[in-house]
Parts: sequence; structure tokens; C-alpha cells
Amino acid sequence: MTDAAIPARAPALAPRLKAALVLFTLFALFPPVVTALDDPFLILIGTRILAYAIAAMALDLILGYGAMVSFGHAAYLGFGTYAVAILSSYGVNDILLQTAAAIAVSAVFAFVTGAISLRTRGVYFIMITLAFGQMAFFFFISLSAYGGDDGYGLRQRSTLFGSDVLENDFVLYYATLVVLIGLFALCHRIVGSRFGRVLTGIRENATRMEAIGYSPFRYQLTAFVISGCMTSVAGVFLANQAEFVSPAFMSWHRSGELIVMVVLGGIGTLAGAIGGAVAALLLEEFLGALTEHWRLWFGLFLVLMVLFSPRGITGLIQQIQAGRAR
Repeated sequence: MTDAAIPARAPALAPRLKAALVLFTLFALFPPVVTALDDPFLILIGTRILAYAIAAMALDLILGYGAMVSFGHAAYLGFGTYAVAILSSYGVNDILLQTAAAIAVSAVFAFVTGAISLRTRGVYFIMITLAFGQMAFFFFISLSAYGGDDGYGLRQRSTLFGSDVLENDFVLYYATLVVLIGLFALCHRIVGSRFGRVLTGIRENATRMEAIGYSPFRYQLTAFVISGCMTSVAGVFLANQAEFVSPAFMSWHRSGELIVMVVLGGIGTLAGAIGGAVAALLLEEFLGALTEHWRLWFGLFLVLMVLFSPRGITGLIQQIQAGRAR
């Protein structure tokens, strides 16, 4: 068996890296803009966007490269948020320990549920992941000690090596940005590696990949676990940003929102998923300030985007660049 049997690296990786670099540069320049505008609330919105960008990118890893449409992925967001809440209630406030706990729980949950879900295909896979996500959702609703359906307020943000530096909104923002960049680099390495190429091949034709000696189940399950663990990291930062946790973080509506972010940005691009999270949340803030029926207009925007640019914002930018090159 040779590497020739594995799909070649996508030639568009370099432009996508440039797009990611532009996004990260804009993110880094955002706090000085907030300071100039003298509107500290904007930095909290920015941190929320970065956290959801991590979750959307994690979902894109399995949706865009593994063709796994998980409708229960918000469960991992919940594991991250409740890892912060539960451990802090026992005096464990260090964000590294909380993140490790969130990753551990998510890895076990993703391994068990993925092993079951991946024995199905298509709509059955979607429904089973939705069912497991809802099971986690109702489990946390039943935790009356942590507010149940009403949620649970955090007494303080997480600490870092005993320091309360994350109490500063700007420090929390940049910490989230650093994690986003690190996880993007990890995803980029995964996608460009032999593992990622095999995963892409399974997406294109699982039967053919199995015929040449690869096990689709093992590769997809590994990607599913990695994606779940990354999403839980986003939950840790969301809990610190909001200083509040709730089962609403893990509802099926939230899973749908993550899928919308990936579709809006461009499936299978990583940087597109980050851009999709930015676009979706900024539209939510902008339209929400104009009307209480903002979801109607957001839905209309999404329909138009899918009709005229099926590859999302990434595809739209490529169309514009191609038009200029003629």
C-alpha cells in the first residue's frame, strides 16, 4: 500500500492559511479598537465570538472533512461550561485543571457515543447524535444543585496558576485568541497529515478506502473524539466569559447554530468556520438590536447565501477574486 492511494493535499491550503492570518490579525487588533471606542462590553462580545469560533472549527473538522453531521455537538460545549462550574464549587479554580477535566469527560462521551453513532449513516447518524446530545442536556437540567434549568452563576472566573488575571476582560480575550490560534494550527496539521488525507478519502468514498486497507470506523471515531474535546475547550471559555452556565449551552438549537456557522463560512475550510462564527454572531447582535424578529431576517440571509454561494463566505470571496482576475 502506498501514499498514492490517499487523496492528495488540497491545493487551496495556502490561501486558507492567508485567510486565517488575516482573521487572527483583525482579532488581535480588536481590543485597541474597543479601547478607542470606550465600550468595554464589546470585548465580551469578542470573547464570545472567539469561543464559538473554536467550537465551529472543531465541528468543521468532522463535518467538512469527515462528512459527519453531528446534531448533538453542543453537548461538548456544556461539558466545558459545567466543568468550570462544578470544579469551582469544590474550590478547583485553575483553568488548566478545569480544561483537562472537560477534555477527559468529552473524550469518554465522544468515544462511547461515536462508537455507537458511527455504525449508522446519513439521517440515522444525525438523529442518534441528536438523541445523545439531548440526553446530556436533560441530565444537566436534573442537576438541581447547579441551578437545573435556571442555570448557575459563577462566583469568580477561573484562575491561572493561582493568579486571577482572567478577571480582566482583555486578558481573557487574548487567552481565548491564543487557544483559538493553537487549535487552528492543530487542525491544520491534522487535515494536512496522512490521517487527514485518509479522513478526506473516507468522506469521498468510504467503500473504496476500506477496499485498499483503511478502516473508516477507526479514523472517523478518532476525528469525532478530537472534535468533541476541542469543543469542550470552547465551553470552558464561554463559562468564563458569561460567568454563568446553563443547560441552554448544550441544547439542540445550539448544535444547529454551530452547523449554521460552518455552512455560512464554508464547509471544509477551517478558516471559513471561524469566519462563519464571526458573521453569524455579528449578524445576531446587529439584527437583534434592530428587531425582536431578527431570526426571520437571519434565516432569509442564510437562504440567499446558500442559493447564491453554496460554499459560503469562502466561496463568495473566491468568486469575487476569480472575477477580478479575468
